[in-house]
Amino acid sequence: MSDDEANEPAVELGEGRDLEGVPIAQVSARLMWGIEKSDVRRREGDTVIRTPDGPRELGDVLDEIDRTYFDRRQTFESAVRDVIGHGPVPTE
Repeated sequence: MSDDEANEPAVELGEGRDLEGVPIAQVSARLMWGIEKSDVRRREGDTVIRTPDGPRELGDVLDEIDRTYFDRRQTFESAVRDVIGHGPVPTE
């Protein structure tokens, strides 16, 4: 591999507007499991997450979840996705 190739990014990034919010996986990676919903709200409730319908505050999403405790990361992400939907995040 030449020096020029080593300095190039491995994946070419597209040009376009930045997406508002963060992926839910990024939020869940910052938390320890199991955790109560009230603790998630206190720590991350103001965080804006990406959804198929546009950015939303996690606290608003938590309001629509009936669970009070998340035993695993997957349980949390599944509950959030049940509220926000599954699918691609619009980029424009």
